Amino acid sequence: MDKSWIHIRNRLDPTYIEGVEKFIEFAYEKKQPNSKIYCPCKKCSNLRFETRKGVKEHLVINGFDTKYTRWTIHGELVASSSEMDANQDSDFLDDMVGMVHDAFGVPRPEFEGLESTGLGADDETKKFFKLLEDAQRELYPNCTTFTKLSFTVHLLHIKVLSGWTDTSFDMLPELLKKAFPVGETLPKSFSEAKKFNEALGFSYKKYDACPKDCMLFWKDKKELHNCEKCGRSRYRESQVISDDGMTKVTQIPAKQVRHFPLKPTLQKLFMSKETSKHMRWHVEGRTDDGKWRHPADTLAWKTFDEEHPDFAKDSRNVRLGLAADGFNPFRTMSIAHSTWLVVLMPYNLPPWLCMKQPFFILALLIDGPHGPGNDIDVYLQPLIEELKELWIEGVLTYDASNNQMFCMHAALMWTISDFPGYAILSGWSTKGDLACPNCNIETHSQWLQNFRKYIYMGHRRYLDLGHMFRKDAICFDGTVETRRRPLHLSGADIFKQIEFIQNNFGKGEEKGRSAPKKRRANANEGGSGDTTEQGLKDNWKKKSIFFDLPY
Repeated sequence: MDKSWIHIRNRLDPTYIEGVEKFIEFAYEKKQPNSKIYCPCKKCSNLRFETRKGVKEHLVINGFDTKYTRWTIHGELVASSSEMDANQDSDFLDDMVGMVHDAFGVPRPEFEGLESTGLGADDETKKFFKLLEDAQRELYPNCTTFTKLSFTVHLLHIKVLSGWTDTSFDMLPELLKKAFPVGETLPKSFSEAKKFNEALGFSYKKYDACPKDCMLFWKDKKELHNCEKCGRSRYRESQVISDDGMTKVTQIPAKQVRHFPLKPTLQKLFMSKETSKHMRWHVEGRTDDGKWRHPADTLAWKTFDEEHPDFAKDSRNVRLGLAADGFNPFRTMSIAHSTWLVVLMPYNLPPWLCMKQPFFILALLIDGPHGPGNDIDVYLQPLIEELKELWIEGVLTYDASNNQMFCMHAALMWTISDFPGYAILSGWSTKGDLACPNCNIETHSQWLQNFRKYIYMGHRRYLDLGHMFRKDAICFDGTVETRRRPLHLSGADIFKQIEFIQNNFGKGEEKGRSAPKKRRANANEGGSGDTTEQGLKDNWKKKSIFFDLPY
């Protein structure tokens, strides 16, 4: 199809209009007339769906994206007919090349240009090329069914599903090597096959934890068998009878946390030319006109840049957000089980990408069946340690868009959670008479004796001093509001409140549920509620581990 019309600047030219209509007819050839398609105009760039009428309007008003010359998204086939026939006759069920590109964040169209340069690549980049080579290498001469990578991945998958031991896996390649033709490329052992998983980014580190969430068995404490605080064993023992009749006792960890290293994942964001450009969007592509469209427009972001100019001067340094929540992996509400995830999001990306699932970074997976609750700091230690290293030392990273290495640093900017999750992460209890984290010690609450719960009043404090609602006692709680709005607390103010708090992690013996403590002398009367110093200390459950970060 003739595509020269996409370069015509006069979008009212009859040739351009005719080209737009032919493109739309081509895009809808195998689709329903009323369905939506990706819009290839310069503003949408195939990121938004539009109707037939909407696409035509966009292409006339905004123009066609001249970089989009292969219309693969709209049904154009780029392979030759012989290649298509060969693919149809093949029994390949796995897109190993695509999986390698997805794992490393390198889109396939960009790979040829990246490979041809061959300059400035570090070990991680060389690992990518090696995996891609294995993904295209025949399992044995003239094999049309499997490649070296696809066959190895299938073996590892069967091992997991069937519970093979490492020894039995090592025996299988030895047998297959005798059966396969000369020149086969089978892995020699399980340890060699496992390297594929690690190279693809499927590896993680497991740390045992106290079943009562008191401590993590890592670093200098990884050899301990019992918790230093509660004395419980880190293992739950189960007896296994072997084939020779001897009874063996295996040690299975009672609770674990899986830590997915953050550094390799962030490095892979820069291994794609397109993604590495997006990682600089907040400086190079953002319109700074005072309107809030991205976290980079906020006061928190700009204040951080002012306080840390060395970090801000390189736009490739990564700003992260952290989200944590629990879920039931068994897809049923009849089982009370809570496994917790900790996920990171890179906010360097444009707003239409930074919150998309492909860019979510799984950092921690905390075992159930019970959520960590206030003791989540015990499990956050490996992640916080890695964030400290990324801030202080950084990590050498290959930038595909510039074809050079640079030292990448990262900083955690904020957390995202629901209200109960906020209490778990921050340490400020969101229950009881001081539940509001914004009002803090000036929270206005009232205990309803008959309903046995708190209600929160005093919202008129946020109105202007002359507002008529402040003097309207009849329509509210019978009082006239004369107080000013609570002061906004800074991080330094919060730190003064928790500076001397001693953390006491771990779940002791279960206690019966009791009525909430009344920390105010006039809580039942619903007065202004002057909070005592003891009440403030009681509401802080811990000194959050996030205060250990050096920024």
